[in-house]
Amino acid sequence: MSALTDSGAWRALQEQARAEAGLTLNERFAADPERAQRFSLDAVDLFLDYSKQRVGSRTLDLLFALAEQQDLAGWIGRMFSGEAINHTEHRAVGHVALRAPRGSEIKMAGVNVVPAVYEVLDRMTVFADAVRGGTWRGATGMAITDIVNIGIGGSDFGPRMVWDALSDASIKPRVHFVANVDGAQLSTVLYRLKPERTLFIVTSKTFTTQETMANARSARDWLTQTLGETAVDKHFVAVSTNGAEVAKFGISPDHMFEFWDWVGGRYSLWSSVGLANLVALGPQTFRAMLDGAHAMDEHFRRAPLKVNMPVLLGLLAVWNTNFLGAASQVVSPYAQRLRRFVGWLQQLEMESNGKGVDREGRTLDYATTLVLWGDIGTNSQHAFFQMLHQGAALHPVDFILPVKPLHSLPEQQPLLIANCLSQSAALMRGKTAAQVRAELIARGMPEGELDAAVPHRVFTGDRPSSTILLPQLDAWHLGALCALYEHRTFVMSVLWNINAFDQWGVELGKQLAQQVSAAQGPEPDANAVAALDASTLQLLERTRGV
Repeated sequence: MSALTDSGAWRALQEQARAEAGLTLNERFAADPERAQRFSLDAVDLFLDYSKQRVGSRTLDLLFALAEQQDLAGWIGRMFSGEAINHTEHRAVGHVALRAPRGSEIKMAGVNVVPAVYEVLDRMTVFADAVRGGTWRGATGMAITDIVNIGIGGSDFGPRMVWDALSDASIKPRVHFVANVDGAQLSTVLYRLKPERTLFIVTSKTFTTQETMANARSARDWLTQTLGETAVDKHFVAVSTNGAEVAKFGISPDHMFEFWDWVGGRYSLWSSVGLANLVALGPQTFRAMLDGAHAMDEHFRRAPLKVNMPVLLGLLAVWNTNFLGAASQVVSPYAQRLRRFVGWLQQLEMESNGKGVDREGRTLDYATTLVLWGDIGTNSQHAFFQMLHQGAALHPVDFILPVKPLHSLPEQQPLLIANCLSQSAALMRGKTAAQVRAELIARGMPEGELDAAVPHRVFTGDRPSSTILLPQLDAWHLGALCALYEHRTFVMSVLWNINAFDQWGVELGKQLAQQVSAAQGPEPDANAVAALDASTLQLLERTRGV
């Protein structure tokens, strides 16, 4: 038994879960007419209703006791003060500095990094104005109409999500995203573009990322076949820290935008990694997104834990995971423009908190992050909501709903809202056998068929959910929403005593990919071949010659 699971706060929560095992949400609402108001929170222009979570005042008090035991307030302070809380890589965690106001002070290793952030941001803005205004032109003198963002992981998920959330058909230049080393993605994008009007942004901290550089080299070949080698510097820019490799590729150092080792990939959409969005959406829109995130940063940093939105979401996630035995976490945004939000959030949470040892390197005897998944409503209602309503396992849901539409068909918004609210209500309420029987009798079902029909129409209910309302899905509120989930992820890591900011599990696959690559080809490396297992060798042999 670990120190955490043997602690007083953890044991008290286990006892509380057993004590309330038979108490339903319907009973909680019936006993407390003010429950909806008491278990809701307004913060940073977002509204959180967590009254449909299976918690009461006593449970929340015990969760806050766990937060105190794990020194959550102290860890929040350490992150904002620039301590090296990513201890396995000896790095500070500074994504909050990327959205701090100009002139503020946030130190990493004792140095205020905000001036450096704005030096890069100002260069990005000058570049964006040049591309948008037509003064940056391609090798043939034509203006840029299309941008291709080449990156993978955090260099793709975040920027792609932001583009989908905030762009529309009128936005110029258009942005296209390429991440997959499967050439089908890049070839499909390039088929629609003209080399003389295309700008490529290659994002790789080291400029050696295998998948990214394979796509970048193919894109370079496509361009130079038409425009020649001298065109590269007019049609490629880099987001990187490796000036030597960038120059070797043919990109001027003046066209490289840096970021820092205190910015993890999955926390980097606020940095130069978001260059494509800053160019296409405009500096003002990008700044508004940073401002919304900063507002959430300040709330997280300064609000008391009991009225702190990221803290509440993190505590509820731990309660559902470790004490109610949830099988997974579902996120369902009721907004078409948030169709990429779950993909971004999957990397954020599962790469951050998918750990099997604690900060001290001890094997865990408790679950950390669950599988996080979901899709946009109302599509998901016709896909997996059947399982959420009647499946045997418990899958808590976060509903995300922008209230005011920002499109040309506002008359459809009431139906979208009705679907979102009704799903959370149905998950909570369920339907008893008596209710089903009465409905079927009212419909005229013969008495002899009722007993067989009733069990299939019963909903147990008591399925927990939270609902987050945004006034509208603009850049400011998107920034606040993303920062909310970033901080929620950090809260969970503190409660679980794990490091949310390293990702060593990703590295093994990268190493083995290089090994397998060395074993391919007509003259395979003998050492690489000898290091492979029999199954991988067999599969490699069957794919040889492609």
